[in-house]
Amino acid sequence: SERASAILQQEEQQDAICPLLFIQLNQLLSTPAGLEWRETARWMKFEEKVEDGGGRWSAPHVPALQLHSLFQLRVCLQEGTILLDLDASSFKEIIDQVLSGQPEGVGLQPELRQRLAALLLLQPPHPPPRALLQLLAECGVAPCRGKAKSCPEPGAQLSETPLEEQVRQDGAGLGALLHPRCTAAAPLPFQLRNRLQKKIPRGTEAAHVAVGEVDFLEKPFTAFVRLRRGVALGSLAEVALPSRFLFILLGPQTKVKAYHEVGRAMATLLTDEHFRRAAWQAECREDLLAGMEPVLDELTVLPPGKWDHSAQIPPPSCLLPPHSNGDMAAAAGRASLRHSHSGDELERTGRLFGGLWQDIQRKLPWYSSDFSDALHPQCLSAVLYIYLATVTNAITFGGMLGDATANMQVVMESFLGTAFAGSIFCLFSGQPLTILSSTGPVLVFERLLFSFSHDHDLDYLEFRLWIGLWVAFFGVVLVATEASHLVRYFTRFTEEGFCALISLIFICDSLKKMLSLADTFPINWQYRLDNVTSYSCICNLSSPDVSTLILQMGHGVPKASVLGTGWVNGVRTQCLDQGGHLLGTSCQYVPDVTLFSFLLFGGTFLSCTVLKLFRSSRYFSAGVRKLVSDFAIVLAILASCAVDAALGLETPKLLIPSELKPTNPERGWIVFPFRANPWWVCLVSVVPAILATILIFMDQQITAVGLNPPRRSAGQGWAGFHLDFLCVSLLMVVTSATGLPWYVSATVISLAHMESLRKESMASAPGEQPEFLGIREQRLTGLTVFTLMGVSVFMAPVLKHIPMPVLYGVFLHMGVAALNSIQLTDRVRLLLMPAKHQPDLAYLRHVPLHKVHLFTFIQLLCLALLWVIKSSMAAILFPVMLLALVGIRKGLEYIFSLHDLSWLDSLLPNTASKEAE
Repeated sequence: SERASAILQQEEQQDAICPLLFIQLNQLLSTPAGLEWRETARWMKFEEKVEDGGGRWSAPHVPALQLHSLFQLRVCLQEGTILLDLDASSFKEIIDQVLSGQPEGVGLQPELRQRLAALLLLQPPHPPPRALLQLLAECGVAPCRGKAKSCPEPGAQLSETPLEEQVRQDGAGLGALLHPRCTAAAPLPFQLRNRLQKKIPRGTEAAHVAVGEVDFLEKPFTAFVRLRRGVALGSLAEVALPSRFLFILLGPQTKVKAYHEVGRAMATLLTDEHFRRAAWQAECREDLLAGMEPVLDELTVLPPGKWDHSAQIPPPSCLLPPHSNGDMAAAAGRASLRHSHSGDELERTGRLFGGLWQDIQRKLPWYSSDFSDALHPQCLSAVLYIYLATVTNAITFGGMLGDATANMQVVMESFLGTAFAGSIFCLFSGQPLTILSSTGPVLVFERLLFSFSHDHDLDYLEFRLWIGLWVAFFGVVLVATEASHLVRYFTRFTEEGFCALISLIFICDSLKKMLSLADTFPINWQYRLDNVTSYSCICNLSSPDVSTLILQMGHGVPKASVLGTGWVNGVRTQCLDQGGHLLGTSCQYVPDVTLFSFLLFGGTFLSCTVLKLFRSSRYFSAGVRKLVSDFAIVLAILASCAVDAALGLETPKLLIPSELKPTNPERGWIVFPFRANPWWVCLVSVVPAILATILIFMDQQITAVGLNPPRRSAGQGWAGFHLDFLCVSLLMVVTSATGLPWYVSATVISLAHMESLRKESMASAPGEQPEFLGIREQRLTGLTVFTLMGVSVFMAPVLKHIPMPVLYGVFLHMGVAALNSIQLTDRVRLLLMPAKHQPDLAYLRHVPLHKVHLFTFIQLLCLALLWVIKSSMAAILFPVMLLALVGIRKGLEYIFSLHDLSWLDSLLPNTASKEAE
């Protein structure tokens, strides 16, 4: 209606803050002792009701209302008492003014008013389930003890005659039935003990709905009250909250659940954001009635007999914005949200290094808090998790770099480079949560560069030095010219393609490493238990003097050890050292190492996944679930290491270099120019340097965009794209001059780092998912991780007990977790689902299914092309293909409408205005 729209527009102009309400429904019930108020239901976002047994609350559920109850409620608001901005400081004052504020011609007789007051001033009991010893211990601190007259027990004077006598005998007036020691400002002990208090967000207020049947009224008595300020009303509420709204409905006996359903309708309306705001802003009865119209406009009615009324509808996992119809305006708002990284921080300033200067100005005020914000237990878990992931990544990529570069860059160089580059980046970057590492695309480029150097008789490290210097120069030029504004063209299409590629590299590399164990520790597939006596392994020495070997080994070693299996006391090693060789059917048999390694690998992956999901389980308290989820990776690693140590099999362990020296003795720590290569190499290096610049720019900036969508905003603004790329470019000079690996942002580990520092609300309404509060953005976790990387050489005695299959399982978990975090994975699942079993996704409501599948197919085709190029001889074109993703995304505008792209992707800057039109 027009009046409702005017109220809501007035709210938006005033930008009024409407607190969340805790609504409690008290119903007047008949007991053997008389009438008594009982709490039968409560609401915050969803309804909880007292089960039939009365001893427990139901699970939170979406309330299902009777349509007739809403019409009856509107009649009650049209004809009943409406008191807005009532100034009262106690429940007695509220009841006095409610009873004296009846509409003209509907006034109550004095005797009837006294009986209503006596009934309304009864406080409802709140008996939480407690043990007998706890009840006895609380007797000394209960606010109501002693005689019943000064502090009556609930239900002690519930019959009509005792109530009337109590009112007439007490000279204090109508407030006599309130507990005299229960002051408005002091929370009661049972309220402080209520665990629900911890789940209620700060600033929440209370609303009370009281309904019931009495035999001394001939027609219903209705009142709606809004207090000018929140007032604590003693034990009226089960939690210690200031009360703001009060709705009373008492009347003669009618249908069994008529008043109860009207009370539920009132409570449910107060949970609706628009009606709650209308109730806050209403200045008269008509404003309050107009506030019901938006709710009735979007009301959904279920036909009778088609569903079970006792069935409880579970809360949705993701709440949609209230009263949103998913029209084009909402799509335009969503498009602007997806393009929030195209704001002022990525606009050209027209000055040299203008964007860099803005990044520094934007980040400098937060620099001190980037260290103080790390003083939280969650950061300790993040350090342990990311440290182990970074160590595993350094060892894995160090080994692959060693294979690709003839040991010019191996694990030692990987450790030192990661520690140095990562520490410098964490200290001076714009987004300190970014983890620098060797990445798959950079590894591909290094492999091609070494092959080219080897084929043309060039010194690899010196050639690489000139390329690194040119890349650093081009990087500074890109920062000076504010080239990072091109990040605005990296939409979801580009981000998901790159993220999926890196995730698949993680998954495939972890599986390849596990499969390679079968070569190092072969499985004896020919083993037969019946032939156990025929298996043997003997040492066949080329020297005829076998006794010489026996004497050298000592008299404590039996001869059978030499002629038998010879796998203990160093006999196998000494046999090979003496020039002998092993003969027999069991010489290459390694007992169960490969199979057990796969068990550790799969067990670690499953443990990480299950413990991470433990936060949303139903077991234990919220604090325990959060603690287990935060330390999920650490707990999984410790559990797997304990199983490995208990069984004692010789599984492959983490190998840490113990000496600070280059792995390849032919190289040193400093790479000198003009020593081995011709002088013209410094000039021709420009060509591969251009390709490397494209690769590093795309790798760095796509990761930065993926770390900075609105849903992950940490409250400090967007990452400094210009500042981060400058740091990476300058680090290229140092790593190239020292022969250390090149480092850019590691997509998967950086996402894992950010997710491990995710902040969620501790207080959330029952049935509501915890609210995402941002990321605990700081510099100390990354700095600590890279410092530990540097001292890992001295921690070898401890780290050597960690099995490599366990770390590969963590690798697999990171890859799968990153893959599951992108929409592409959801759309791939849709390809395998019949339409009737597909989930209710927003874009499926607005985009035809065949268009969704076509968009997914194009993304998969680009991903497959990236993978083929990366793995083939054409890998030198890999950087160009990454850049081509932006062009392919531009071409999609000729296949899909802007409406479809706004739901499946996000709009490019030059076309976003068309969507708004």
